[in-house]
Amino acid sequence: MIDEPGILVAEAVAQWPEFDLEAAEWRIPAERMKMKAAHIVPLSSQAIEVIEQLRALNGYSKWVFPNQANPAKCMSENTMLYALYRMGYHSRATGHGFRTTASTILNETGFRADAIERQLAHVEPNKVRGAYKQGRISARAPPDDAGLGGHARRHGRKR
Repeated sequence: MIDEPGILVAEAVAQWPEFDLEAAEWRIPAERMKMKAAHIVPLSSQAIEVIEQLRALNGYSKWVFPNQANPAKCMSENTMLYALYRMGYHSRATGHGFRTTASTILNETGFRADAIERQLAHVEPNKVRGAYKQGRISARAPPDDAGLGGHARRHGRKR
């Protein structure tokens, strides 16, 4: 999942009904997106596995990531940033940096630029092309051996 800037803000406020695991999609509502357009994130089998594990832990809350002190609220947008700090990445890594890393890896491994840009929720700069390019095919998830899940598996992450 390549998500919006500001340290994984969409994840912090994600709610369970947004996830359709059978369709392997996370549908982020327009009101939470910077450009005010709904965004569909295709989910790999690895992402679905993690989401199912999270549901077992947090399914009691409407939030995928509830606030630890008050489960009626979502996790703070700063929680992930502070976690990076505690892991020793202060001033060396940010949530937005993960978007950069994902884009770099996907571009270097031959993924279609249109698909990468769509998953980064970037708007087509050519207004005419954008008006006619409405298909969802370019946003579909690649096979599980491709993309970031496959990259992690090939470069040391064991399942």
